[in-house]
Amino acid sequence: MTTIDSVLRRSLDDRSGDLILTLDPAFQGLPDTAHGGSVLAAFDALAGLSMPRAVSGVYRKRVPLATPLRLAVGRDNGAHTFVLRDSADVLAHGRVAPLAPDARDSGVPGPLGDPWLLRGGERSARETSATGSVASVVSEGPRHATAPAHPLPVSRTCFACGVANKLGLHAQLEFDDAEVRGTWKPRAPFRTAGGALTTAALTTLCDETAFWIGALVTGESGMTTDLAVTLHRAVPFDAPLTVTGSRAAALPQADHRYWDTEVVARTEDRTLVASARITFAVVRGAARRLVRGMLAMNDPAVVARVFPAYAR
Repeated sequence: MTTIDSVLRRSLDDRSGDLILTLDPAFQGLPDTAHGGSVLAAFDALAGLSMPRAVSGVYRKRVPLATPLRLAVGRDNGAHTFVLRDSADVLAHGRVAPLAPDARDSGVPGPLGDPWLLRGGERSARETSATGSVASVVSEGPRHATAPAHPLPVSRTCFACGVANKLGLHAQLEFDDAEVRGTWKPRAPFRTAGGALTTAALTTLCDETAFWIGALVTGESGMTTDLAVTLHRAVPFDAPLTVTGSRAAALPQADHRYWDTEVVARTEDRTLVASARITFAVVRGAARRLVRGMLAMNDPAVVARVFPAYAR
């Protein structure tokens, strides 16, 4: 069976002497662009650290799919660092760092922490990056039980919400006046060889939730630029997860194109497994193209609740 971990392995190639990352089209976020959560998962795969750990990325430009990209790996004060570039520019910086263990953590090694990946990374260790910060545990926002919940749009091919993406999460998020949220049941491709949930599920759910928080507060599409996810503990594969992000906690930076969001993921028994601080950056007019595709498969009212200026 094809799994997310096996696809990530195939995405990494070091036969040329350089480490090359070619992300599979299944990892799409916005059209023709890798989902930010999948890029973080690739960084985490190469680091191969145990729980708990902090995984972060700063995205400078769009990360294309099905395109060979150079990935330089280094070390900085105990952290694994990454620089992803195309032939001309740096596209993203990444960082994976260990955290002090909690008594409840299992100590299970991180997914994909195998010798082949680590050897490939060490041979390409030419650059280091100190970008990214550790996401702290954030409390849940107020829950309005009587507030009506509205579904958020889905797509065909998105790694998070694409209904036709065979390897995708098939996640369906919703929102009300207080928060963006969703409960997700893992599917078989997200199981690791050790029986745990793969990192890509957690990073993608957090990233997707942050995107919709930003879209709701601005009425615009855009991209997530600074992603900092703390993975608190290993998650059993069969554990349903609920991801939430408070809308009131979204705060603008000095440049109001950038909004900082906070997201948490918990198991059914309320155990915190991931927390994130993710920046949403508005790209003016990008919603127009996105909405055209969404209107082909969503109720127009669903799309209009998020992008009222583009779905009239």
